[in-house]
Amino acid sequence: MAAEMPYPRWKFYPTRLAAPRWAHDVVGAFAAVQSLIDSRANTGVNSDVALEHLRPGLEVLGFTVESGKKHQQKIHRPVLFGEDGAVIVKYEVDAYHPEHRVVVEVEAGRGAANNADYRDLVRASLMVDADYLVLAMMLSYRSGESGQEMRSYARTRDRIDAIYASERLMLQLKGILLVGY
Repeated sequence: MAAEMPYPRWKFYPTRLAAPRWAHDVVGAFAAVQSLIDSRANTGVNSDVALEHLRPGLEVLGFTVESGKKHQQKIHRPVLFGEDGAVIVKYEVDAYHPEHRVVVEVEAGRGAANNADYRDLVRASLMVDADYLVLAMMLSYRSGESGQEMRSYARTRDRIDAIYASERLMLQLKGILLVGY
């Protein structure tokens, strides 16, 4: 009998560094809600549903977490400032930890297919007071139209591996925690 894969899957970048303590705590928050968000076993889980289940665990760890779709429920991180110190460019994120300077983005099943992973990498690199990105991607997703399985976590892992291996694109982050849920 084949051994079951650990849940969640995760990888910390750059791979020459050990994952910081907070990264292990975040992985633990995903593991705590596996029965609710494991994309291999649950249908109908999308990024909003996953974030809703993750919120209590992330908040215990000190993260501010998006609580809804209204403007005041979203988390905004500044990118550029203009006259009189006004924020002129900002991005919405799913969660943020001010002490560790960690941005969290939880993507849906097609996150790798629609290049949301690339978008999140670039945006996190541009945000003020963001040193780390937690990028959560589904382990398995079946498209409603074709029924074909997409492995967003594996696809994104391969993309980030290529970014770090090539050294042609230098991300201005201290680290990335990729989590497969």
